[in-house]
Amino acid sequence: MAVGGFDGYELSRATVGEVTLRVRVGGSGPPLLLLHGYPETHLMWGGVAAELAQDFTVVAPDLRGYGDSSQPPTVPSHETYGKRAMAADGVALMRQLGFGRFDVVGHDRGGRAAYRLALDSPDAVRRLTVMDVIPTGEVWERADARFALGYWHWAFLALAEPVPETIIAHDPEHFFFDAEFGGAIRGFAADAVADYARCVRDPAVVHAICEDYRAGATCDRRDDDADRASGRTIGSPVQVLWAGRGALAAWYDPLEVWRRWADDVTGSAIDSGHFMVEERPAETLAALRAFHRDEPPAREGAARQERDPMPVR
Repeated sequence: MAVGGFDGYELSRATVGEVTLRVRVGGSGPPLLLLHGYPETHLMWGGVAAELAQDFTVVAPDLRGYGDSSQPPTVPSHETYGKRAMAADGVALMRQLGFGRFDVVGHDRGGRAAYRLALDSPDAVRRLTVMDVIPTGEVWERADARFALGYWHWAFLALAEPVPETIIAHDPEHFFFDAEFGGAIRGFAADAVADYARCVRDPAVVHAICEDYRAGATCDRRDDDADRASGRTIGSPVQVLWAGRGALAAWYDPLEVWRRWADDVTGSAIDSGHFMVEERPAETLAALRAFHRDEPPAREGAARQERDPMPVR
């Protein structure tokens, strides 16, 4: 069933390793992987999906644990919900679709999976866009009173099970849509909001989201710290987009931070809050097109692999 902005896209499930991902694929041209953020699903890209499909073969999955993707078993290290695992999902998914080298765009938590993908699989990534994030290790290192009050959900969701799960269970929609974002999400595309609400009413999804943040405070941070200590950087060109009216712009110099993590960094603010795709789709689309349409990568293999997806209803 098509939803707003995804006309012509094919909805399916793809099994990659230990997880099965809900994914939409559409368009033609060089491959572009889109990774969504918290607390949304791949439907967050609806405002730009149709236009991107005019230039790219767009692949938009739900991250492991989110939306209608499956939830892998929890482990004490939280690594099954770490960004290294999410990044590996993205590489495996793209290879399954016939793409060994591709561009990546990630917003929020998806941005963290996206830069981890570029660090761990440098040969797979031609160009990378990270949206409204700085590296996880940098966030925790710089955490102060502003962070504790403004981004309180980072520490809350990372608390040991079942504290956040139990509290959120009383009213998941209020927690994810109102307590943090002042109801902003409720004003986005109705079909996307309905999808988000349906998913966060599932306790397994809530637990997965908490595990994502527990991973951020533990294994993700350690992975970033290890890369920084070794001097490993991202070799592909990196575009950094941030919300001009968001916390990132007030607290950090995004370009200055990212230039310690990558060799070729450009970017700019979008005049929006955190959810720039929904709040300023035209401006966001223009920035993505300008960066990713330059020198499109060669397609691997002769013809695109045929897919026989299982419909998702």
